[in-house]
Amino acid sequence: MKERLQKIISASGYASRRAGEELIKAGRVTVNGTVASLGDSADAECDEITVDGIRLSVAEKKTYIMLNKPRGYVTTMKDEQGRRCVAELIKDCGRRVYPVGRLDMYSEGLLIMTDDGDFANKLMHPSGLENKTYHACISGACTDCAIETMRSPMTIDGYRIKPAEVSVLDRNAEGAVLEITIHEGRNRQIRKMCELAGLKLTRLKRVSEASFLLGDLQPGKWRYITETELQEFFKTQAK
Repeated sequence: MKERLQKIISASGYASRRAGEELIKAGRVTVNGTVASLGDSADAECDEITVDGIRLSVAEKKTYIMLNKPRGYVTTMKDEQGRRCVAELIKDCGRRVYPVGRLDMYSEGLLIMTDDGDFANKLMHPSGLENKTYHACISGACTDCAIETMRSPMTIDGYRIKPAEVSVLDRNAEGAVLEITIHEGRNRQIRKMCELAGLKLTRLKRVSEASFLLGDLQPGKWRYITETELQEFFKTQAK
């Protein structure tokens, strides 16, 4: 696939995109033996691109996947207990990718997988405070008092969690559907929050993480995260 030369230079790690433009302007970049001009494009996999006569080493392309994890699957690549794991669902992607964070066996929804360690660290690092939003199905009474408890600071397993954002999507005599946004990912955090609030959680689905949205991706299916989605994520990281 053809891309602008300065983008290829930046992706290789040789120089920033702006510095790559200056290298091209200075006549220090060639494509297949011809001195390049600013605005030229090339295919990093097919063309020979050199800077000061040295062939550019193009970084290996990373893989970013969004999976809609169904209930009953564990978030691991191999399970010693023989349970179904998410590796089965993405085996046709052709790359060795790993989950970023976890969803417990009985939770479902958005799970991001990648072979890019730097990206995974940015998404998981506590300092990032990346929001995770879930839809929680509640069986039985879901009082205003219980919802306020869910919104209040709680102590779970000896740790004081940050207050969650909780809104009611639907509520009737049989139960409710809550939208819950948390700012950290403690083990089984929402399940434990519901227990403390006296709510009976029957289903939990993650619908977004950071700027990534599950959308209409069907359970058990996966897709590649788009370049636009990645750029949006890294843009928020730079702020």
